[in-house]
Amino acid sequence: MSATPQWLHIRRGSAPLLLSMPHAGTDLRGLESRLISPWRARKDADWYVPELYDFATELDATIVRTDISRTVLDVNRDPTGQSLYPGQNTTALCPTTTFDGEPLYQAGGEPSDAEIAERRAVYFDPYHAALRAEAARLLKQHPRVVVYDCHSIRSAVPRLFAGLLPHFNIGTNDGRSCAPILERGVREICERSGLSVVVNGRFKGGYITRSLGEPEARVHAIQMELAMRGYLHEHPGAVGEGDWPPPYDPQHAAQMRNVLRAVLEHCTEFARN
Repeated sequence: MSATPQWLHIRRGSAPLLLSMPHAGTDLRGLESRLISPWRARKDADWYVPELYDFATELDATIVRTDISRTVLDVNRDPTGQSLYPGQNTTALCPTTTFDGEPLYQAGGEPSDAEIAERRAVYFDPYHAALRAEAARLLKQHPRVVVYDCHSIRSAVPRLFAGLLPHFNIGTNDGRSCAPILERGVREICERSGLSVVVNGRFKGGYITRSLGEPEARVHAIQMELAMRGYLHEHPGAVGEGDWPPPYDPQHAAQMRNVLRAVLEHCTEFARN
């Protein structure tokens, strides 16, 4: 078996819970000279997701995450290039624009088809191989496994959605990636918090949720997209290099973390029973 790449981190636990953190990385892999702005290339990261979920080790969850920025390659996109949200604005496997539509590369610096294929082999394939290997390992120990895909996004991104995004955006590919009882339990826990919740709204689950979620094969997948105002001090309007991202504030994040802990405990209990 080949060694795990340095940019890929796998924390192996024994609980029937597998966390994926595909967008928390900021490593640009030497692309800085081709980019308009390294800050712009990192702007759309899922900021502080590892800190937000650091309690998952106490639950003995398995965690797979990458240091690689989504600007280099987005491991949550369909590798064929097919849009997961037809008719809606989104970004590609190797994005050339930010969520706001700003160009990422200097003129002539965009990746070629051959470079995209190379990045896919180097980054996408190992990440998904790790997820599948860990799910298979856990299935040998448990009656079922929950794959929980961790995401966050700025609360207002007009190019992607209107108004403010709900605090908790639960995606199950319109109910196809997990059992109804799991989806319902997660939704009810979030609703009891008093924060805003939607199921299969703007974010129905990306490629990770859709490709791994096979309830008939005992693998149940769910995506959680968090509006960042639930754990960061966001200000309305556009963000700039001098003010984004704001520092992580554990006190501000406490309410959302408590809900997320209850969600992961529910996922674990569902998988065991």
